[in-house]
Amino acid sequence: MTSFGKRLRRWLYLGHRWLGIVTCLFFAVWFVSGVVMMYVGFPRLTETERRAALPPVAWDRVALEPEAALARVGTEPGVLRRLDLSMLDDEPVYRIVSREGRLTTLSAVDGSLVGPVSAERALAVARHHPATREPDVLGLIERDQWSVPQRFDPLRPFHLVALGDPADTRLYVSAVTGEIALDTTSRERFWNWLGAVPHWIYFTPLRAQVDLWREVVLWLSGVAVVGALTGAVVGVLRVRLRRRYGGGKVTPYRGWMAWHHLGGLVAGATLLTFIASGWLSMNPNRWFSPREPDRAALDRYQGPPGAPPPLDRAALAAACPGAVQARFSRLDGQPDVLLACPDGRTLPCCGPRIGRMEERIAAAAARLIPDAPPPRIARLETEDLYWYGHHQERQLPVLRAVFSDPAETWFHIDPDTGEIMNRTDRSNRIYRWLFTGLHSFDFGPLIRNRPAWDLLVIALSLGGLIVSVSGIVVGWRRLGIKMHRRDPRGWRPR
Repeated sequence: MTSFGKRLRRWLYLGHRWLGIVTCLFFAVWFVSGVVMMYVGFPRLTETERRAALPPVAWDRVALEPEAALARVGTEPGVLRRLDLSMLDDEPVYRIVSREGRLTTLSAVDGSLVGPVSAERALAVARHHPATREPDVLGLIERDQWSVPQRFDPLRPFHLVALGDPADTRLYVSAVTGEIALDTTSRERFWNWLGAVPHWIYFTPLRAQVDLWREVVLWLSGVAVVGALTGAVVGVLRVRLRRRYGGGKVTPYRGWMAWHHLGGLVAGATLLTFIASGWLSMNPNRWFSPREPDRAALDRYQGPPGAPPPLDRAALAAACPGAVQARFSRLDGQPDVLLACPDGRTLPCCGPRIGRMEERIAAAAARLIPDAPPPRIARLETEDLYWYGHHQERQLPVLRAVFSDPAETWFHIDPDTGEIMNRTDRSNRIYRWLFTGLHSFDFGPLIRNRPAWDLLVIALSLGGLIVSVSGIVVGWRRLGIKMHRRDPRGWRPR
């Protein structure tokens, strides 16, 4: 071996040694917390939970038309992001979100502005939750461990309400709108300290600064990738399958060092795969496109802005008895009222256009990407490789609009309401395999045949944990070098 080759090998060994000392503890934490996350996800409010906590809309109390509500707050339809009608305790209210994100809550009874929601009113909102037993307001909070994501910013601060139920459910009721933004249980809060919080490095002071948090995770996981990669190279260089070491061994080490070496040979590929795919999940260099259509595409899809339709209260009540929300939208230039029904359905109302919904969707979808030919519309009745519900709820049936643009863009659309559910292009489909494929092992036969998926992921995680824990011990001993002396086969006490 040349002098340069020897120096290169020495730097390779030294690099892996010190990178391993820095990162092995993180590896161990990531493997353990990843298994926890298989069964307890980060707290979130599902659509089913949200609807269950809303009382039916009192149509007979709605005196203000939606057009008048917009005029009252000075919001033009063309700059409207969201307009819906639901109950705030026993009062029907309009919630209006402008394109700039300005959020206004307006009484549908008399048109008055609903000011900051009091603790007493938040408590009244919580009493409609089906799990409520003895609700109690715990205080007003701006941000805590479970409400740290930036998507909650327009709704801050929150009244934290304990429901007094056996699950120790806590609701986050927005002091701005009176909406329930989040719920957590004691089980979720406990297991997330062992799951998502350490796995995502999701500690409140850091995660509250989203750009800093992203950089920390990117750099830490990037260093971990280099550490795992150098370990794989060193492991291959040190193994002997033919001209073996003394005693017929394939490794020159013993004890924890042997566990680390042999474990790395067996599970090193898994470790490298998990860490590299985790690094990709942070979308380095913005390689992967957003999953939401941009505002211009949505405007083209919805059609020219116009006033929301007047309320036909009798028709609305008949179309969906017990509806808990009415959302005003547009599709192909025509206004719609989308009713959230207590049984989970979302229904457009009202009139003959319901029977022509897929034709309207096809016409509107053609304008999503105006420079491309009209899309091919396919109806999915069952899950496939890109639309499946292993980690989240997925609606079926769904329409897929497939474009032949340079990015090969798809849109998934609700066939009943025309709502765009997501956007995916070639980069997102690559991400699906590089992250959810390699990080979560979301392969069709596995996720359709649990517990096969559980057993495989846990076994691979245990292999990675062995490599990590042995690396921690070896690294600890390296840092305590004065207490030990070196042995060519590993480490032993003096």
